[in-house]
Amino acid sequence: MDQRDEQILREVRADGRISNADLAARVGLSPSACLRRLRMLEERGVIRGYTAIIDTGHTQPGTVVIVQITLERQTDEYFARFEQAARRCAEVRECYLMTGAFDYQLTVLAADPADYERIHKDMLSRLPGVARIQSHFAIRRVIAPVPQAGRM
Repeated sequence: MDQRDEQILREVRADGRISNADLAARVGLSPSACLRRLRMLEERGVIRGYTAIIDTGHTQPGTVVIVQITLERQTDEYFARFEQAARRCAEVRECYLMTGAFDYQLTVLAADPADYERIHKDMLSRLPGVARIQSHFAIRRVIAPVPQAGRM
């Protein structure tokens, strides 16, 4: 990867629908040279895909709950069991292994507080190894994350 490749990545990250001609002009390459570099970045797995950023406020009204989970033990086995089970929970939109006062932070989407009560009781509290759950209801989104393909 050189400076030109990094420029291509910055431009594609900002606008995944940019035309090859516009991309080439922005990074100072001919369209054919730019397309070759773009294809190489895709073939090497540097660019793993393209995505649309959906405003879930328009498509999925509901309540966002930030959930902090502490496990009974911090071992590879406990982490693996928890992560495998968390992946099967459709309402869990994000899950991060954390440093600090708790082990995992989850973003959960519920229809309303009563629905979150069901999710808490029927799913989260039954995840393997859970010792403690702290839930925080979001009031509104201030900054939305930009998704990166292949990351979770």
